[in-house]
Amino acid sequence: MDTPAELANFLRTRRARLQPEDVGLVSYGGRRRVPGLRREELAQLAGVSVAYYTRLEQGQSSNASDGVLDAIARALRLTPDEHAHLRNLARPARPARRPAPRTVSAHPGTRQLVAAMAAVPALVLDPQYDVLAWNPLGHALIAGHLDVRAPERPAERPNTQRLLFLDPHARELYPEWETEARRAVSALRLTAGAHPDDRQLAELVGELTMKSSEFGALWSRHPVRGCTSGVKSFHHPLVGPLELSFQMMLLPDAGGQKLMAFSAEPGSPSDAALQLLASTVSTSLPGTGPTAPSATEASAPSTPSADRPGQDR
Repeated sequence: MDTPAELANFLRTRRARLQPEDVGLVSYGGRRRVPGLRREELAQLAGVSVAYYTRLEQGQSSNASDGVLDAIARALRLTPDEHAHLRNLARPARPARRPAPRTVSAHPGTRQLVAAMAAVPALVLDPQYDVLAWNPLGHALIAGHLDVRAPERPAERPNTQRLLFLDPHARELYPEWETEARRAVSALRLTAGAHPDDRQLAELVGELTMKSSEFGALWSRHPVRGCTSGVKSFHHPLVGPLELSFQMMLLPDAGGQKLMAFSAEPGSPSDAALQLLASTVSTSLPGTGPTAPSATEASAPSTPSADRPGQDR
């Protein structure tokens, strides 16, 4: 990825969102050629020369000290995630090195742990957001229309970013799709800044930019935010609405792999729906997705449908 260009774009977007009055500067009126702070105003706030800041924003300075970057971060009022992203983009050029080998699979112990979490939807992601493993409930929650064994085949391995932007089922699964899209792009930006030499990650960004205008528009705004915990809303085709908390945990000594798990508030309607989804998983045939009545049929004394899941999603 073109790190100098990324740095320039990031700094420009952050200058554009601030007005002089937001940071205590006097605005003398008049029409501005660009939105937000001018370079000289930002340099004044950060206590650096305009020439130095201009070189930094143009990617011509590769030796900015932590003190200078901290001052610029304060002037731009960056969040902790944005501050870390700035350091990643502005750090001195590193010597070329052989790229890390692509992750083949999740560690057997991790797979065993995920499988044991029968009542909790869980999946293992690599740094490029490929699904390396999921338990039956995790599969049923986010991608029941796909083969449950897909993560075991690298060529067919699902990718959560690709699913969100390119799979039409995601539009129905996430009622707050725009929120999910912004969160996904923000997390991907943070990851890309930390791994600028990751070819697989760059190819994913390129593919999504070409195939999804919505991704391209969000990516151009340069949002940056970690995605380690929060709440996700679902409208599942089998059990209806769910509101689930999620936690994303970095696995130790696993090359950047992450464990993502979901849970519902005990006794809530989402908890009941999740238990219903779990019951459909337990009665499904091995190697197939879950089969269940729709949310409107769940209370009727009928036998669960035997249709393949996901066909009507």
